[in-house]
Amino acid sequence: MTEKRYSPSCENNRLPILAVLKSALKDSRHLLEIGSGTGQHAVYFAPALPHLNWQTSDLACNHPSIQAWLGDLPAPNLYQPVVFQVGADDWPVSQVDCVYTANTTHIMQPHEAEIMMQTVAKELPSGGVFCQYGPFTINGEFTSQSNHDFNQHLLNEGCGGIRDIAELTQWAGELKLVEQQPMPANNFMLIWRKP
Repeated sequence: MTEKRYSPSCENNRLPILAVLKSALKDSRHLLEIGSGTGQHAVYFAPALPHLNWQTSDLACNHPSIQAWLGDLPAPNLYQPVVFQVGADDWPVSQVDCVYTANTTHIMQPHEAEIMMQTVAKELPSGGVFCQYGPFTINGEFTSQSNHDFNQHLLNEGCGGIRDIAELTQWAGELKLVEQQPMPANNFMLIWRKP
């Protein structure tokens, strides 16, 4: 049985995400992806953003799938995953000027999401960029019934649930939310920048 896992949502959302990343990260050089998941985003985005060194990271249990994708679709600017769990592991890279994460914030428990925001704010240099993709609520309101239902499913599964943008802003420290880009399937790309 292959270790290579496949996520339909990664396939469906990669084009609109890439369009935003090309603009938001045009001046960046060293990226950490928090929660590389299956590995699909990394192997698609890194070759399309050749100016970026793309460092994958995730829990050790997800590394075989990431490694399988990287083995089939290698790129010179794409690096093997490092172990990183927010709140449990030390920051895994010494030099990074941008961070990308997709569909992780609602999986994390609230305290983990808070730690992620605070840690990214601390570790990014001045001018650093954090691109955060997924479903979010706005002023406590769900943007769709499907997101409301998805949140209930997440809570039933023991996940932390969909976070509110105002809540993330409170946790973000020095990070400033410079763009709140609506995305397909009732998602957003939040673009944070450290002044």
